[in-house]
Amino acid sequence: MNGIGYKIKKTILYILLILLSVVCMFPFLLMIVNATRSGSEIMKSFTLIPSVYLKENWATVFKYFNLFLGMWNSLKVAVPSTLLCAYFSAMTAYALARKDFEWRNKFSFFFYFTTLFSGGLVPYYILMTNTLGLRDNYLALLLPLLFSVYNLLIMKSYIMALPESLIDAAKIDGCSEYRTLFQIVMPLIKPALATVGLFIALAYWNDWYNAMLYIKKEEMYPLQYFLYQKINGIEAYKKLLANGNVSGDVVSAVSLPTQTLKMALTIVVTGPIVLAYPLVQRYFVQGITIGAVKG
Repeated sequence: MNGIGYKIKKTILYILLILLSVVCMFPFLLMIVNATRSGSEIMKSFTLIPSVYLKENWATVFKYFNLFLGMWNSLKVAVPSTLLCAYFSAMTAYALARKDFEWRNKFSFFFYFTTLFSGGLVPYYILMTNTLGLRDNYLALLLPLLFSVYNLLIMKSYIMALPESLIDAAKIDGCSEYRTLFQIVMPLIKPALATVGLFIALAYWNDWYNAMLYIKKEEMYPLQYFLYQKINGIEAYKKLLANGNVSGDVVSAVSLPTQTLKMALTIVVTGPIVLAYPLVQRYFVQGITIGAVKG
């Protein structure tokens, strides 16, 4: 009976998890279906059956939006920034996790203090534009998110969970601090590196605010800000048309199906992240495996 009861509970649990997965996937399914419909259909009815406007919608998306340029600009910033941020976070966390580092508490307080107070937007803007001269420069998109205290705390907690005997054994074998970090510590904190790397990649991929502040050249716009500008432009034209403030020569531009475009563009924006997630997904469920250490 115990065996049958266990199987029944396990089956119920699996059914509940499947239902929960369906609920979580429902908004994405609805988004994909609406990307195949016209704007009037979206406003009139709700359905999960795809329509016949798929070809027209995507033709419109690639005709009026230079998606590849925006995606390339985002990748140029997101990929090196993710690697650099993970690298700096790992090095800093390793130093703060070492109990033989005399000033680790002072530095920890310094990092924690920055999460409570900031200099404000105006001094920050003046620093980036006037002092550093980063207007219309990709460094203006890279530097603001390059270091995160939250990512540092994640990395530090993983490193502190490692046995100190590993570090001591590396010292006895003559390893330098860099070799200890890169050949011993980093292979053991792959789950933390994958988690932090995904957080960083999402932050850079979704960033449009820094582009709005520091980037004025359209050919340098990252994907998110590029789409933000285009969608807002279409909405502004539609309002002008409704008020009779524009002539008929722009009717073709303002008659674009805005709601459908938003759905189609959301698929484009989330696509790379969805494809990248399976590469790091196994590290979210994998615990830290530490080899046996003989005492």
